[in-house]
This record gives sequence, C-alpha cells and structure tokens, in this order.
Amino acid sequence: MPQHLCYTVIMATLHLLVVAGLVIFVITPIADGTLTKKDKQSKSKKVKDLEIDKSAAEQDVHERGLVVQAARSKDIVKEHARCHDQSSEESNFPATSLVYVTPWNSHGYDIAKRFGGKFTYLSPVWLQIKKQHGTFRIEGGHDIDQGWVKDVKKNRNIQIVPRVLFDGWRGEDFQVVMSNENVAKSMTGILADFLQDNDFHGCVIEVWSQFGGHMRVELAALVSVMTDVLHARKLKSILVIPPPVGRSVMFDGSDFKRLASTVDAFSLMTYDFSSPASPGPNAPIAWMRECVEELSPSALAEHRSKILLGLNFYGYSYSSHGGLPVVGHEYIKQLHAHSPKLKWDKKTAEHSLEYKDKNTKYKVYYPTLLSIHKRLELAKELGVGISIWEIGQGLDYFYDLL
Repeated sequence: MPQHLCYTVIMATLHLLVVAGLVIFVITPIADGTLTKKDKQSKSKKVKDLEIDKSAAEQDVHERGLVVQAARSKDIVKEHARCHDQSSEESNFPATSLVYVTPWNSHGYDIAKRFGGKFTYLSPVWLQIKKQHGTFRIEGGHDIDQGWVKDVKKNRNIQIVPRVLFDGWRGEDFQVVMSNENVAKSMTGILADFLQDNDFHGCVIEVWSQFGGHMRVELAALVSVMTDVLHARKLKSILVIPPPVGRSVMFDGSDFKRLASTVDAFSLMTYDFSSPASPGPNAPIAWMRECVEELSPSALAEHRSKILLGLNFYGYSYSSHGGLPVVGHEYIKQLHAHSPKLKWDKKTAEHSLEYKDKNTKYKVYYPTLLSIHKRLELAKELGVGISIWEIGQGLDYFYDLL
C-alpha cells in the first residue's frame, strides 16, 4: 500500500495535530497481532513446496484465457510470473502512464528494467525537501542507483520523475515559502539543480494531503510557483492529489481548475476506499469514475487527460484482528496454502476471497487481471491516464495488460 501521507501503506491510527493553523497528520503503526509465532511456522510449512514458474509465455494473458470472472486460485499461482516477453517493450495503453517504485519493494526495480518501455513516467520514491535554519536541502540521494537508472532509460523514451516529500516540515516552515514567492523560487531552484544534476526529467510533488484540506488557495499558489520554476528549467511537474469523493474531501474540482493549466499531470489516489473500520473493496469502479468526473465533469474538457487514474497493485486482508496490506508474493502464498474460491463483484468490479487459518477467518481484496482490465477500459473511456502504486507489489503477468 502507498506511503502517500494520508493514505499510508500500513494500517494506522490517525492523530490530528494543529500546528500554526495547519492540520498535520501523524501516522502511528498498529502492531501485527494476526498470526502467532506458532501459526506462522505452521503456515510456512504449507507453502514450502511452492515453486514459481517464471518461463516466458508464448501468448499474453488475454490469449491464455486468464482475464475472466471465474478466476481460479490454482491458475493464478501457476501463471502469475509468466509474461509474454515479446510485448515487454510495447504499451497496450494509449494514454499517459505513471508508475511508482519503492526501495522497500525491490522487485519493482526489476519490473522497471524489464517493462520500462511500457511506461511514460517512472517515479522512484526517493527524495525529500528538508528545511533547517532558513536553508533548504534535498535528501534521499543515497537511494539513487544511477546504474539502474541508465538500464531503465536505455533505448527508451521513459521519463524519470522521482517523488518529492516535504519531510519534517512544521506549519511555520510552510508559512515562510507560502508568504514569500522569492523563497519558494529559491527552494525550487535548489530542487531543480538536484534533478538536473542527476539527469532526471522532473518530479512528482507530494504535499497536498499534509494540509488536511486547509489553505488550498495558498497551497495551489505554492504549487504554481514551483511548477513555473521547474518548467523554466524544462522539467516536468506532477502533483499527487487525494480523491475528491469520500469521507474527507481535501481536493475538488475548484482546486483542479486552479492548477489544470499549470501542472503537467495529477496523480489521483483512487484507492484505499475501505479501511479496517469499514472493510471492503479497495477501489469500487463507480467511485473511481465519480472521482474523475468530479474533477472534470465534461469528457471534452481541455485538461481532463492530465488526470492519472490511480490503480493499486496491492490489496488488503481483513479479519477480526483488523486489516493488513497484502502484496503480490503474500497473496500467492495465501492462494497456494488455502486454495480459496475467488468471487467476482460486478458492482465494484473486484475479486475477493475468504479463507480460514486456525480459528481466524480472513477476507482478502487483491487486484486481478480482470479488475485491472476493467479499470484500464474505464481510463480509456474517460480519456485519462493511469498511475500505479506500485510496481513492486503486483504480479508479473499484470504487465501483459499495460
């Protein structure tokens, strides 16, 4: 699950702090009490004989008949790592695509090298802007692997746009850059220098959710100043935005209108619809449509194509103990160990499954080929692009669809 600031990868307890007029979220992880040590040992024995077939497939997932409602556990386990390598450099999605890769899911680095030709933008989750004693600096450079970047970019048009967080900022820190345009320009100039020194093509700015829906006009002005500086240096500016429909709306159509002619794209976080307090699907398809149409009501709107519909490549497992994120290799182990029956929900366009381990019942929502296919078709229908969080968490054969 993502580490976006208000929609985090781990199940968490949310505390609100008000600092200098800003609402700032502090995330506190909940300890995992789902499986005892004995349970984990028992489960590992069950999956010990799991062998992953990574041989190249002569046909893609459509031709193999795998994009279906009646998906079966054994077929997913057998086929999930088999990809049609002949199309590994060809994109099947006609619009803009942005994919994230994180240091803590290293498989994403391999996916980027293998399938990088399919993507418009690749955003490694590396960088932070730090402010201390009136000066700015960029941190995260230790995560940059220039050899990997070179491999990903070789003979491709993919653009590398690392994500940038405003890490550790207080209310008064933001007040300084919001009230003084020259300071904001100076800060962004330091960021632009770093991006160009590392041969990056721009960045993905993640700041909006830190404000909890407050000071949106001022925040839009800051993003606009930053974007102008980046554009003057021929660098791209992509903004992460929370969904405009849901429990707490922090970004809506008026915000989109303010920024649509300025930024290059909007990475829309259309996932994490449900929570441990209200378990359910990750991203009901009707809700995803509503989010896009709330930002840009007209299909003919000039800037709708800048919206990148968010797709989750992770899932959730819910039980009486709460909820936990599920990534690809964990999902495969669950399928292999319990052979659960997958159920398709036509209304949400998602599969789910249930299984029992010891005396605990689990319900799992994790993307499947059909759920991803339906969302790619939705993006095409709406005339928007896609953003994926994140490629280290999915199953390899997902990329046959992209």
